[in-house]
Amino acid sequence: MASLKDVQLQIAGVKKTKQITKAMNMVASAKLRGAQTRIERFRPYADKFYAMLGDLASKADENAHPLLEVREEIKTCGIILATSDRGLCGSYNVNLINEALKVAKEKTAEGKTVKFYCVGKKGRDAVRKSEYELVKGIGDVMGTFDFSLANELGMEVIHSYLTGEFDEVVLVYGEFVSIAKQIPVRLPLLPIAPAEAEEEAAAPSGPLKEYIYEPAVEGLLAELLPRFIKVQVYRGLLDTSASEHAARMAAMDNATKNCDEMVQSLTLIYNKTRQAAITSDLMDIVGGAEALKG
Repeated sequence: MASLKDVQLQIAGVKKTKQITKAMNMVASAKLRGAQTRIERFRPYADKFYAMLGDLASKADENAHPLLEVREEIKTCGIILATSDRGLCGSYNVNLINEALKVAKEKTAEGKTVKFYCVGKKGRDAVRKSEYELVKGIGDVMGTFDFSLANELGMEVIHSYLTGEFDEVVLVYGEFVSIAKQIPVRLPLLPIAPAEAEEEAAAPSGPLKEYIYEPAVEGLLAELLPRFIKVQVYRGLLDTSASEHAARMAAMDNATKNCDEMVQSLTLIYNKTRQAAITSDLMDIVGGAEALKG
């Protein structure tokens, strides 16, 4: 059985750990407010942009712009993986990495070569240890990034697609649903697919939306398609940032509760050990008294 001093040291250590986890929970909560505000403001714009570009692409021929061209033979797939730079956020990064590797295995099984672009240290380090090629890994940016990062990454991906280095591109990121729920999402970026007829079938009784474009569709595509890629990449980064802080807040909250449970358990052990020591001392005193009587 552990001594009283050992148990006291354990209790003190757990209490110090609780202070750290509680402080990290408060920091993550403060950062989450800003990240959540950013993604909630930007998401409607990104969703509307996605719907509008899908409608625009459906009215244009595949030859109207190279980013709309669906190649007959797809040899190389590029995967953009967005994760956090730091850990201590539960299984959040593991789920994102597993989803990206799942996509990579599916593409490899189809006979395609897979290459990665990684934003965030966790994804970058995981891909480096895997069998897949890491084209570019960007770290220490998830806490300070702005649209310039999405612009840089989008331009590189577009250039790789136009030069034939990639035949398709998929974005994997963590979608922020709520503080308690963040889900890995795979979003096909290139080639840009036209809007499907499923949306029309979903609401057959309502009026169909029809956009009027000026100037011609081809002229708009040349301007909007590259911007569309950058907007979706930026949306993925914003979602990943908000999800990271939410996951860390939940993980630190659970860690704080676990510390409380450990303190209670160790306190019970301490009391039992102290009681056993007192009982042993009393038995020695009684035994000595009986010996003196004899």
